[in-house]
Amino acid sequence: MTLLERINDYLWGFPLLILLLGTHIYFTLRLHFPQRNLFRAIRLSLVGDGTTERNLSPFAALSTTLAATLGTGNIIGVSTAVALGGPGAIFWCWLTGILGMATAYGECYLSLIHRQKTADGAYVGGPMYVLKNGLHNKYLGSFYAFCALAAAFGVGCTTQANSVTRATSLSFGLSPHLVGIVLAVVTAAVILGGVKTIGALCERTVPAISFLYLVGCLLLLILYRHQLITAIVWIMKDAFSFVSFGGGVAGAFLTQSLRYGIARGLFTNEAGIGTSAIAAAASRTEDPRVQAYVSMTAVFWDTVVMCLMTGLVVVCNMLYDPTSTADAAETDLTAAAFSHLPYVGDAFLTVSLCAFAVTTLIGWSYFGEKAAEYLAGQKSISVYKLCYVLMIYLGAIIPMRLVWECTDLINALMALPNLLALWVLRKEIKS
Repeated sequence: MTLLERINDYLWGFPLLILLLGTHIYFTLRLHFPQRNLFRAIRLSLVGDGTTERNLSPFAALSTTLAATLGTGNIIGVSTAVALGGPGAIFWCWLTGILGMATAYGECYLSLIHRQKTADGAYVGGPMYVLKNGLHNKYLGSFYAFCALAAAFGVGCTTQANSVTRATSLSFGLSPHLVGIVLAVVTAAVILGGVKTIGALCERTVPAISFLYLVGCLLLLILYRHQLITAIVWIMKDAFSFVSFGGGVAGAFLTQSLRYGIARGLFTNEAGIGTSAIAAAASRTEDPRVQAYVSMTAVFWDTVVMCLMTGLVVVCNMLYDPTSTADAAETDLTAAAFSHLPYVGDAFLTVSLCAFAVTTLIGWSYFGEKAAEYLAGQKSISVYKLCYVLMIYLGAIIPMRLVWECTDLINALMALPNLLALWVLRKEIKS
């Protein structure tokens, strides 16, 4: 743990944070603020050809991306960011989402123009193909694919399974071993059906789960209405702590706020990591601009909406009921807030977390499958799926802090080659 923390503190120092923010800002300006076309992009996501046995419809590609991104990052990740980086981390997480929409557009655009078509008619793509076909560097492509495979087992399996077992143990007293087995069986039943089954399930479940969770957040914000303005002011002041503090102490506070806000923002929306481009490349859409705009909306829904709502609920509760958060663990701040939800309370959050985690397990299984296929061909997919299901069970029983530190490490290693490809090939991206 000590070694991992030191490595992450180094990787997630100011150079990478500035590189990420700088990339987001650069593509926002270079592409003439693609965020302004957000509502048009949302409309585009609802039309197009349907999913086939080999390729996804635009909405199915978006739903698969959201399935992978909407999960513990929106619930537990935000709680961790506030606990470790202060309320100001919410601002940096939200800003990462606003600006990261342009980076997500660029990633998906490059992925579509550098994707390949397999012998059976399926499109495959993602940053590994951009690195291989765009930068003509197969070694960097293999490195990214290896990191994506590790992320599937880390981000996709362990963080989700671990968060579910923790929540169900606290709320219902269920055994982590039992919950791990159930999660593994449910996930296996879906991913064995292939891309069409994954896309169909994500299309049906992700919008419904997201809507119910947002309703829960809105009900809590109505309860916390007298604390809402104060919470927003606290978040903004804490985000720029150097205004209130001097010298090295100010720098330490600001660094922590940046570190955990941007790291958790990157974890949940993946803008800068490039994994959303893997699902985008499987779309039947021929025009890269259309799918890039559609995929860009995933960052909006995930971070700009979902993470912001969770963050406001957490910080409002810190003002509404300080005693409930005084001794709460870093991953329990969200649970403390949702405990005030009338009648359902903890059960609502636990069920939401479980539902999001299952969809994330399914979405990330597809990302890992494409990485395994890139590295070892289609013959490796069966072995990968078996290992993935086994890792779900193992992730359910290992320590939570270790899981998050490993996740931050993998995300940083994936971001570096992906950002390199974006900068080198930036002139290929059209708005």
